[in-house]
Amino acid sequence: MEHKTEGAVARVNQEGRWDSYIDSPEKQHQLYRRTLMIVILSQIFGGAGLAAGITVGALLAQSMLGTDSFAGVPTALFTLGSAGAALFVGRLSQRFGRRLGLGAGFLAGGIGAIGVVISAVTSNVILLFISLFVYGAGTATNLQARYAGTDLASSTQRATAVSMAMVSTTLGAVAGPNLVGVTGRFATSIGVPALSGPFILAAAAYILAGLVLLFLLRPDPFVVARAIEERRIMNEPDISAKKAAVPAANSRGVIVGATVMVLTQIVMVAIMTMTPVHMRHHGHGLNEVGLVIGIHVGAMYLPSLVTGLLVDKVGRMAMAIASGITLLAAGGLAALEPANSMFLLITALALLGLGWNFGLISGTALIVDATHPSTRAKTQGTVDVLIALSGAAGGGLSGVIAAHSSYATLSITGGLLSFLLIPVVIWSRRSRI
Repeated sequence: MEHKTEGAVARVNQEGRWDSYIDSPEKQHQLYRRTLMIVILSQIFGGAGLAAGITVGALLAQSMLGTDSFAGVPTALFTLGSAGAALFVGRLSQRFGRRLGLGAGFLAGGIGAIGVVISAVTSNVILLFISLFVYGAGTATNLQARYAGTDLASSTQRATAVSMAMVSTTLGAVAGPNLVGVTGRFATSIGVPALSGPFILAAAAYILAGLVLLFLLRPDPFVVARAIEERRIMNEPDISAKKAAVPAANSRGVIVGATVMVLTQIVMVAIMTMTPVHMRHHGHGLNEVGLVIGIHVGAMYLPSLVTGLLVDKVGRMAMAIASGITLLAAGGLAALEPANSMFLLITALALLGLGWNFGLISGTALIVDATHPSTRAKTQGTVDVLIALSGAAGGGLSGVIAAHSSYATLSITGGLLSFLLIPVVIWSRRSRI
């Protein structure tokens, strides 16, 4: 333990003479605030990159493949790609810090977006699928960036720190879908298919997000947080005290947090994926699709500041239950709304985003509470793999269910699935008692 601790502290000193952060709460607080500002800047770009696949991924596949049955494949692929990327980014962050882990993930997402554009120009479906898989790295990194703000946060600040990182995503994520028409016209003007336009924006946005983190996220908050904890353990007077100073991971907290995020991800991705296709079948244009998805993505991120405060003040479990109830309402409304009612469809997709927001922030706070810096980033990456795989399953099955049944069936099934969050929370409370 001492050797490992000294190695971590030496790394901190070698990278930037940051030993002063270890012993100064004031400097730790300054670094916490600076980290939040850098993460917020990167998330603005990351949100714009994220929105491309959500808005036109299914439509691009439908156009290139000529069938609705595989319209959910793009979402499945980039969420499957995000699963592998989540594991990679988590392990890289655990070993080298958030700066390298998150920076590499965003740059990979940008490369994937460039590949999607090339596949659309060449009508190469295989390249499209490979590129969407790589593009998923941006999605995973966009989510994992929310953890960076919690590294130096106290237990009563964690959900708020997550929310600040997420709310900044709103600027890019809402702008992205509403720029579908503009980016489509730009794409056409340079001789590429209109549906590839949002991916041109995604490539630029993800690459910028990666560069912001690589160049500005110094000192690395995770490396400093780990060194602070290791210095605390090293200063314990004897070996038994050192062992006692290392808190055990709360496996129940990890399970509950992961379950909350997995269920909300399945429901949100499944309904969201088929909404653009559903709208196109009923005569809605790209601008209307962009409006609905833009409001949905805004509801995913914009309420984050309020949600973070509620999670910190009201409690993680209460907000997890609120997530299940909100998603149930979203699924029911989406199933019942008339196909030509933009107002009801917007309301349903806004509730869908809000329910996901409740679940992600409460689940993230549970994971941070239940883990220790020595394994935290790796555990976070593993949990995000499960989230990504659940999203891939939701996206892949959504097209099949909608094609062989209806969008209404898909929506009501998703709403009922989200209601499982309530017994999970009840189980957690009874187990704790």
